[in-house]
Amino acid sequence: MNGPGHNESASSSTVGPTVGKRVLDVGCGWNKTPGAIGIDANPRAHADVIHDLGVLPYPFANDEFDEVVCRHVAEHVPDVMAFVTELFRITKPGGRIKITTPHYSNPDWPTDPTHRNHFNSYSFNCFIEVRQVFPFYTQVKLKPIRIYVSLANLWRALGLEFVVNLDQKWPAFRFTRKFWEFYLSYIFRGKELQFEFEVLDAS
Repeated sequence: MNGPGHNESASSSTVGPTVGKRVLDVGCGWNKTPGAIGIDANPRAHADVIHDLGVLPYPFANDEFDEVVCRHVAEHVPDVMAFVTELFRITKPGGRIKITTPHYSNPDWPTDPTHRNHFNSYSFNCFIEVRQVFPFYTQVKLKPIRIYVSLANLWRALGLEFVVNLDQKWPAFRFTRKFWEFYLSYIFRGKELQFEFEVLDAS
């Protein structure tokens, strides 16, 4: 597998459009993003490329995509660190990686036996330079653009989802999500996490 840098060469995919914004939908299933190239392990999916997402590298060149979309995929992969590193490799500097995954307190998580990984709002901090606790884990550099958590419908209706995500409008209120996640999330259950990251140049 190629390293996380953006200067090495790799064989380029010939599938999909060659002009305009290039988007990859990883684990696209039957709901592929319109106009995107889809990759999925399941041959019954609406994918352009059939590939086991646990096998790296993916059949794409470095810096090939402007945007990579992953909806309910990260909870299934065998190695999250390797998975994010591979998404970083194939996304251009300045491009976006969008990840949607269940929150670890989602009571529906155990209903799917193919789920492997739990996530909270801080699960990708090791890729964010200013938030790294252990900077030797990776060379991948991501800039958080949006981190949003949806709550179960009852708590959303009562306004708790708005309170938990106050930092979306006022960054100084990030502590409200941390307080909920540390002390209240097993009572006021989370549902989905939505992450959007900008890819930074690793050089």
